[in-house]
Amino acid sequence: MVDIAGLLTVGAAFFVVAASPGPATLATATVSMSSGRQSGLIFGAGLSVGLAFWGLVAATGMGAMLQASSVTLIALKILGGVYLLWLACRSMCSALQKKPQISPVTSNGSWFRRGLFLNLSNPKAVLAWMATLSLGIGDNNGYWQVISATLLCVVLGFLIYSGYVLVFSTRGAMNGYVRLRRWIDGVVAGLFAVAGLSLIRSANLNENPF
Repeated sequence: MVDIAGLLTVGAAFFVVAASPGPATLATATVSMSSGRQSGLIFGAGLSVGLAFWGLVAATGMGAMLQASSVTLIALKILGGVYLLWLACRSMCSALQKKPQISPVTSNGSWFRRGLFLNLSNPKAVLAWMATLSLGIGDNNGYWQVISATLLCVVLGFLIYSGYVLVFSTRGAMNGYVRLRRWIDGVVAGLFAVAGLSLIRSANLNENPF
């Protein structure tokens, strides 16, 4: 039997965590402003699939195994940190150019893969999932409660990303990005760099994994 109150608790907790500004939402906003609504939605779909993967890992109990494997966690954190630093370099290169660089149109599949890899490269997501699911799932709940809670969070994740896309793909937001592109890309580069360095730093063997 599905516990509705438990699902609402999970949904509320997940919404607060997922909607808070972070690398995924920052990237969604930037893609939407620079490339438009369709690209942003496809990028958000990739993020949602990556989110679903970590949700599946947490729901099946593999999250605890991953947390116990320090070597795997360290490797994932370094990989995720390097990817964020790569995004920071791309944004900084854009910020340093006086005129926007004309590049070939990015395919839908490429936007999807970028969003997918961004969330797959964030191993901290699995612990966020574990903490969220634990709020609304007790020892007496069965598999249906776990499945329902996971699906609810995946849907909420896509809705959150879509909301960011709709806000930042408006004509006003895109025109503002054109005018302030160098400043925006510079700030985005700094935020990605801080996030990437923090993730790599947390991979230190002498520190707590999370």
